[in-house]
Amino acid sequence: MATTFEAVRAEALFASDLQSSQSPAGRDIRDAVAATLRSLGVKGCAARVASEFGDHPETAVTRMAWALAQVRATYPAVGSKTARAIRAMRRPGAVIAA
Repeated sequence: MATTFEAVRAEALFASDLQSSQSPAGRDIRDAVAATLRSLGVKGCAARVASEFGDHPETAVTRMAWALAQVRATYPAVGSKTARAIRAMRRPGAVIAA
């Protein structure tokens, strides 16, 4: 189940100009989410998503699945193993065990 932050970020990525065919990196995802939220706001992103699902449901489903997967990969959950590993890497001299 998506968290509220996850859902908002996925809607912002969905509403952005970034395309899956561009194979965006994490920084590209973060930049697109931030820029879209600044320009459209949370409600504007939700409205764009709703409009696309109404006008083009066959492609909107695929785009939202992509957006959600990208958001989950770019913004790991706070208690996840990935988030703990990232925090551990930030500590000087830290060694990450597999």
